[in-house]
Amino acid sequence: MKMETAAIWEKFNSEIYFFILKKVRDRDVTNEVMQNSFLKIHQSINALKNPEKVKAWVFQIVRNEIINHFKQSSKSLPPPNDELFTTSNNGNELCCLDHFINSLPKQYKEVIELVYLNGKTQVEAAVLIGISLANVKARIRRAKLILINNFNSCCKFKLNLEGKLIGDSNCARCI
Repeated sequence: MKMETAAIWEKFNSEIYFFILKKVRDRDVTNEVMQNSFLKIHQSINALKNPEKVKAWVFQIVRNEIINHFKQSSKSLPPPNDELFTTSNNGNELCCLDHFINSLPKQYKEVIELVYLNGKTQVEAAVLIGISLANVKARIRRAKLILINNFNSCCKFKLNLEGKLIGDSNCARCI
């Protein structure tokens, strides 16, 4: 049984779309990654030796395209720092972050989402919002202070001497 790109699309497109969206958090980027993924799937469909493993094969291509996207956009983003959060909760420690970002005042939320979630540079964010670069930097600084205060009061995290967030989550929202 030979798989065709159309059959793969029909069977997995929705699942792939939401998988990508969860990773990149931007609909435009999701569409771009999805398009690139299906182009690669179509170009290398003949390399699929076992049609029973089509889902694993497809998702490996998709994961590689997501990685490619982040590599390309890393020129405008700082490299990830795995040591930024030192806690003992194995990933549950930041469950409040989305809530805290959503509760920011509109002008701060907008700039945080553009720069840190959508991967725009501060200059691009300034142009999109229609404010100066200095204002973008000030809004980011203020938003970070609000987020730090929220983490400190709600989740009992603290900044160490190096400026890294440390501690154990002690948040009723997280438990």
